[in-house]
Amino acid sequence: MLMTSRFDTDPQAQERSQKCERATQSACATRCVRLLRTDYRPVSDRIVTANLRDLQRRRGKLRAMPLRSRVAVIIAIALIVSALVFPGVANAHNVSKRDASFVESNHGAAIPAFLYLGAKHMVTGYDHIAFLIGVVFFLYRLKDIVQYVSLFTLGHSITLLGGVLGGIHANPYAIDAIIGLSVVYKAFDNMDGFRRFFGFEPNTKLAVLIFGLFHGFGLATKLQELTMSKDGLITNIISFNVGVEIGQVLALSAILIVLSIWRTQSGFLRQAFATNTALMTVGFILVGYQAAGYFVASHAS
Repeated sequence: MLMTSRFDTDPQAQERSQKCERATQSACATRCVRLLRTDYRPVSDRIVTANLRDLQRRRGKLRAMPLRSRVAVIIAIALIVSALVFPGVANAHNVSKRDASFVESNHGAAIPAFLYLGAKHMVTGYDHIAFLIGVVFFLYRLKDIVQYVSLFTLGHSITLLGGVLGGIHANPYAIDAIIGLSVVYKAFDNMDGFRRFFGFEPNTKLAVLIFGLFHGFGLATKLQELTMSKDGLITNIISFNVGVEIGQVLALSAILIVLSIWRTQSGFLRQAFATNTALMTVGFILVGYQAAGYFVASHAS
């Protein structure tokens, strides 16, 4: 005869045993989840960590990989050929004849029109776009992006309004050459060039603010070349500046979307070298073109 214990026959004891087993399993599961959370971080964190490790492995090695070099050379050649064949491309602040005709013939406030012109000028101004790409290229936190873009906005708003409304003038070739240098600076900074070659890192926020002043002056010099009516001038220039900010938000949104997708790729940092090389090339082309224009204009006068 088989012996049975009270535990086998008592329903309450069996129920207590099952509850205890479920509680034990739940506690183990909770602990596993806690352990997994330390190892399985959000996808973006893992990607950033992998990219940082990739960067550390390449620390001290500035030479590009073969594919990266080919991409950079192709982009550089294409940009140089474009600048030689279509020299107007290097003059990023040109106002179209149609827009210039409208601005000069306009009398009175025309808020929607100047909003559109400001947004159009920013979106089609590839020198501004190139600088913005450089500024946000390695910014991952929204707080940092807002800080840097706000400094850039403050800078170019001051000189745009001050240049047109305050009658402050400067040589447009010199201003545009400095704008080209701003693109070179940010790309070189993104490549950690200052620390590697000069042993220091400049104040990036201050640099963005200062270069923002020159970008705004670049806008102002083009508007100063046009004969604008005094009637509604303040309203129109403020509308133009607001339009520039709208265009900047649109362009920045597109840039951040592309960067967010691109950063999920494991080879982002390897490709980043070629991209910043291309940005530097764009900047040098702008500087060279504006310097040539300055000397030609000086000898012609």
